[in-house]
Amino acid sequence: MTWQGWAEIALTLAVALGLGWPLGVYMSRVWNGERTWLDPVFKPVERLVYAGCGVDATKSQTWFSYAAALLAFNAVGFVLVYTIIRLQGVLPLNGQGFPGVSEHLAFNTAVSFVTNTNWQSYGGESTMSHFSQMAALTVQNFVSAATGATIAAALARGFVAHRGEGVGNFWADLVRTALYVLLPCSIVLALVLVALGVPQTLQASAMATTVEGAEQKLSLFAVASQLAIKQLGINGGGIFNVNSAHPFENPNPLTNFLTAVSINVLGWAAFFAFGRSALAGKDIRALVMAAAILLSAGATGIYLAETQPAPALVAAGVDASQNMEGKEMRFGASATAAWAAQTTGASNGSVNGMHGSFMPLGGGIAMFLMMLGEILPGGIGSGIAVMVIMALLAVFIAGLMVGRTPEYLGKKVEAKEIKLAMLAVLVIPLSMLGFSAIAAILPTALEGLLNHGPHGLSEILYAYVSTTANNGSAFAGLTANAPWWNTTLGLAMLMGRFIPIVAVLAIAGSLVAKPKLAPSAGTLPTNSGQFVGLLVGVILILGGLQFFPALALGPIVEHFQVLTTLAAR
Repeated sequence: MTWQGWAEIALTLAVALGLGWPLGVYMSRVWNGERTWLDPVFKPVERLVYAGCGVDATKSQTWFSYAAALLAFNAVGFVLVYTIIRLQGVLPLNGQGFPGVSEHLAFNTAVSFVTNTNWQSYGGESTMSHFSQMAALTVQNFVSAATGATIAAALARGFVAHRGEGVGNFWADLVRTALYVLLPCSIVLALVLVALGVPQTLQASAMATTVEGAEQKLSLFAVASQLAIKQLGINGGGIFNVNSAHPFENPNPLTNFLTAVSINVLGWAAFFAFGRSALAGKDIRALVMAAAILLSAGATGIYLAETQPAPALVAAGVDASQNMEGKEMRFGASATAAWAAQTTGASNGSVNGMHGSFMPLGGGIAMFLMMLGEILPGGIGSGIAVMVIMALLAVFIAGLMVGRTPEYLGKKVEAKEIKLAMLAVLVIPLSMLGFSAIAAILPTALEGLLNHGPHGLSEILYAYVSTTANNGSAFAGLTANAPWWNTTLGLAMLMGRFIPIVAVLAIAGSLVAKPKLAPSAGTLPTNSGQFVGLLVGVILILGGLQFFPALALGPIVEHFQVLTTLAAR
């Protein structure tokens, strides 16, 4: 540990949060249909899209119609991605000559990118063609991120409306977020990355001479353009197997810093956009503060863990003063802490497999951050939506304590909202722990493990935690490209993404029909330090209800396996 390391972590987190505020103001203007400085460029394109799709962008939808449109759009996206990668062997821009992928890998990959998870059961540079990367995966990097933003926009309208009916128009929210926010930000970042040495080419490969004088073929892709939206859309799912640990994606310390900042900046922007759109600027600061406290604590814990001597090196009697095993992108433990905390606290991890070489505590913290619900700050829109659910539960608990009907942002929180909130919260541990328990005793699943014992259980648990939380990072050692893993991990992604989305939209529909109330003497202040403490406590309790049963899963599975063996005899 050094002061430079602490400074690097603090700077990375602070810059992402600081840039999130002005971008959030701009994003709010986009959601609300207000005039922006990009209107002269994108307004004609926006009108053309609406005309071509037959969409009346001025018509507000009920929450049910909004949810139906969202689910239908994502279903079509799934079919398109599945079809492209299954047929990539006969499609153009396939200089590498890659065949189409198997049906179970196509299912997993299509679900992964549609749900904004971007889990990869494959090595990108050895599996996906240029056409598949650009036409299927990069397109979903844009629209899946924009889909998350629509949830927050609809929820914000639920708090603003006074006995309203609609929560907005899904198609307008989707198109405007993709056009006015994601596209221009990605163009700028891609150009910067190209200037800093990230490749952007349609060539299939280049030849290089190794230090030993041998010839080596290096895979090439249009890396910078996909990397930009991968990071800004909080997507993960890079072109190369090791994602941003690859020198073509992350060639130097400056690209490392820029991509580390960009993975969270629009997640924070969605927090501020929600606050402005919901007319709750002061209240949103409490949510931002709670998320920042938990994210900073996670980064601190990982940095402390990853700067300790590796036990294996100590046992081997070698110099263990520098623990560089698995340290992020060749840039040390501080970069590891900043990246790991942000990518597991965000909606998506972008360095698949890096957690396999973490210290046990570092890997445990990364897993715990995902179990909190991906709210630190989470995906674009989906993170703030889940954080608002946590706030609803916090005011409900506080209301029970004092015997008053809870309110949040001027709307009464009643039984319907709490039931829907609990549905969104409880489906997460059901998927994470349920699938893990089954996989841990199923021979077909255990065939995919490189390690057995405690680390093997961590590989299983981390996989389902990551996919359910729509994160996409992995504990190295799990060979997931098999029918069991691709299918069940895909189902976990679907459960973790769309059940909470529908629950949040139903909450928005319930809130939009309620009257907007002025604060009274019985209203719990939700912009105070006390509320921040209450909110952090609720989040930690809900995360702990998943984490501690996970710790007990090992002995339970071992006991079950013993009983099964005895019964077989």
